[in-house]
Amino acid sequence: MHAPSKAIPASTVAGAASRSLARPAVPETAFGKHFWLTYLANTTMMVAVSLLFRYADYVKLHGGGELELGQIVGIGMVGSLLVRLAQGVGIDRYGPRLIWLLSILLFVLSCLGHLFVNDLHAPWVYAWRIAMQTAVAGFFGSSITFISGRAPVHRVAEVVGTLGTSGFVGMAIGTHLGDWLFTRSRDWTTADAVQAMFIIAAAVSGLSLVASWFATRSHAVRKGRRRPAVGRLLARYHPGVLLLVAVAMGFGLSLPATFVRPYAQELHISRIGLFFTIYPLTAFIMRLATARVPGRWGIRVMILTGMFLITLSMPMFLLVRQPAHLIIPALFLGAAHASLFPSVVAGGSGAFPRRHRGLGTTLVLAMFDLGNLIGAPTVGLLLHTAKCMGLAAYPTMFVVVACLLGACGLLYAMLSRNVPLPPGRKPAAA
Repeated sequence: MHAPSKAIPASTVAGAASRSLARPAVPETAFGKHFWLTYLANTTMMVAVSLLFRYADYVKLHGGGELELGQIVGIGMVGSLLVRLAQGVGIDRYGPRLIWLLSILLFVLSCLGHLFVNDLHAPWVYAWRIAMQTAVAGFFGSSITFISGRAPVHRVAEVVGTLGTSGFVGMAIGTHLGDWLFTRSRDWTTADAVQAMFIIAAAVSGLSLVASWFATRSHAVRKGRRRPAVGRLLARYHPGVLLLVAVAMGFGLSLPATFVRPYAQELHISRIGLFFTIYPLTAFIMRLATARVPGRWGIRVMILTGMFLITLSMPMFLLVRQPAHLIIPALFLGAAHASLFPSVVAGGSGAFPRRHRGLGTTLVLAMFDLGNLIGAPTVGLLLHTAKCMGLAAYPTMFVVVACLLGACGLLYAMLSRNVPLPPGRKPAAA
């Protein structure tokens, strides 16, 4: 028998509505016009972001290797991490629209700014990378907050998960576009391809600006409400051990975007589009197939599944010998992404009241950035150290990373046993 659902008192609903920042109130359907415009905005932005998965070619063009790549990407995440909480407060105070649109403009500027930097040791390359990651953080933090704020709390994971499929579509398109740019002609030099990569990324993100404008143009923000201190909110509503998972998720899921390209080069594989097609396709199918699982069984099931899959994905890279073998780790990582990201974001966002979901969302994404900040330099240093010691660099790195992720998964499994589910996510009785 299924446990009877508990009715929510009308006074509670009315109180939640009066406290909501955004007007109009949450619509009856979470998948209306605003959702699909946001979906389009996310897709086009992700095309631009995934086109830059060949950032390693930019670093190599200017004489850098994995160590420099890890340093630039890691330091770039410092900016993203530092502004995350400020963005969360800004989203809650001014609404997601303003932060969203400004973030796209900053992304365009950061892409174009890279065209004028030729020295990897100059501060400008770090400044533009910080600006780029800050913009990406603001964009996705705003879009997720906007959509999750329009959804009932028990459907947040479903809505965020469905929106996330836009990223998978954009990832597939962007990486194939990158492959085409860098292999299109013998007369097309690497320098030409790198320049075109940044220009096209800026242009495509301009399309995202248009879609974002129309998605949010009717969005209004209530002003004048006194807001408690951020520290007090974090102390009261933080999702606890879920933050550890967000860090591990950032460490593991950000690795392919930075290091699959140089790993493929070491194996004499020129195209990475196959990996970044199977990855999002698997995630897309997995996410649609499990969209209602968090609402029925809780996010813990999805998180444990995701941590298991992301841990296994690392040694799967060791099986790669030719282009077709990239399918194997892509399958595991795609399934892990689909299991982890919407559940972790929903858990973090749902721990906060609706009027503070911007802060809750950005807190989780800040932990994701922290994982990236730790991960990129760590992986770069592991590769550099392994080479200096005469070890097989990438196999050593993948084994070490798998051990770290597995340890985080076990720790979460032990610490989350007695953590109650957020309201609206109680599993059905057997």
